[in-house]
Amino acid sequence: MIGGFPVWRYLAGALACFLLMSGAFLFWQGHAQQAPGLPPAPDKPASSVMSPLKPSLAPESTAKSREEKRFNRADRDNDGKIVLAELLEPRQKAYAKLDTNHDGKLSFEEWGVTTIDKFKGADSNRDGVLTRAEYATTAPKPKPKPKCGC
Repeated sequence: MIGGFPVWRYLAGALACFLLMSGAFLFWQGHAQQAPGLPPAPDKPASSVMSPLKPSLAPESTAKSREEKRFNRADRDNDGKIVLAELLEPRQKAYAKLDTNHDGKLSFEEWGVTTIDKFKGADSNRDGVLTRAEYATTAPKPKPKPKCGC
């Protein structure tokens, strides 16, 4: 031991440094050259027939089309304009579910009702404290894997 560290750590570090330097040297010295007398690589065939072995790639979605889709989702009445009511409508339904006493105000208890209910459901002995075993019951359920291999 040297200074509280085993010697093998120093040797492993020196070996890793040597391997990195060797790789860098070989990379630097390597030159891809075409052997003399060989013809150049042929160009791709210009045939319009798709090869059954190479599947075609799906076209990329452009930013404009993604933005158009996003706009169309928000434009509920499809008039080409978005008003504030169209943006707030989905949120009003979620707010109404949380506002359990329907006073138009959201208290902390109303906002945290899901967490509070989950805590109360996990607290099996009703002592107001979750043990490790009780807390483990609050873990999210794993999503089932798809049955197909796609």
